Amino acid sequence: MQQSNLYILIFSVALTVVLGGLLSIAAVGLKPLQTKAVELDTKKQILSSVMEITSEMDVIGTFNTRTKSVAVNVEGELVEKDDEGATIVPEKINIEKESKKDSENKVLPVYLYMNEKDTTKVEAYIFAMFGTGLWDKIWGYVAVAPDLTTIKGISMDHKAETPGLGARITDKEVKDRYKGKQLFDSNGYLVGIEMKKGERGDSSLFDEHEVDGMSGATLTANGVNEMLLKYIGFYQAYIDKVKAGETVALN
Repeated sequence: MQQSNLYILIFSVALTVVLGGLLSIAAVGLKPLQTKAVELDTKKQILSSVMEITSEMDVIGTFNTRTKSVAVNVEGELVEKDDEGATIVPEKINIEKESKKDSENKVLPVYLYMNEKDTTKVEAYIFAMFGTGLWDKIWGYVAVAPDLTTIKGISMDHKAETPGLGARITDKEVKDRYKGKQLFDSNGYLVGIEMKKGERGDSSLFDEHEVDGMSGATLTANGVNEMLLKYIGFYQAYIDKVKAGETVALN
């Protein structure tokens, strides 16, 4: 039997309301799980800059026992409260949102990876990074030794880089190239680490401020170079203050 236009309209509206309600209920119910998944992924990325992550590892437990954290501004000052007076939790800082702010308004997290036996001893300072690759956003964490110039490790990820090309920034082989490289020159000037164009396959060809490139991924490599240099620049005042003993490193 052919239904009237009014019936069809009422049925469509009712169906939309019911489905919308079900989706809202599902979203609310799944939010705690989604929040937990984001927390796990973030802490996994931070830790992977200083250690190998295994499927058996208690990532959150390891993070909570091996790291301390602070929030800083580009002047190297510790920041404990946001503009509304709420306590800042470094692990909850959205580095993408901070990337859109003017330099003087940025708040950046610093993660301090502590010695397993002596929890007052810092083994690495871990700094967050955010940038743009060939197609979309890239991000990561760089772990720096207590001398605050030697890279101990790096973790990187991306949204849409090309598989087998720019997406290789997530590969262990590519990330391992950064270990032992120097962010500052012998005079203390920030020079960063340059991922070179092309891929030579011979680490001996590169100095302490260079790493081998990725074949067919020059623009992604350029994005990584810019990201690393820019964000270490944002953290440089904090780095200088820690070196000089002028700031509290632990929270």
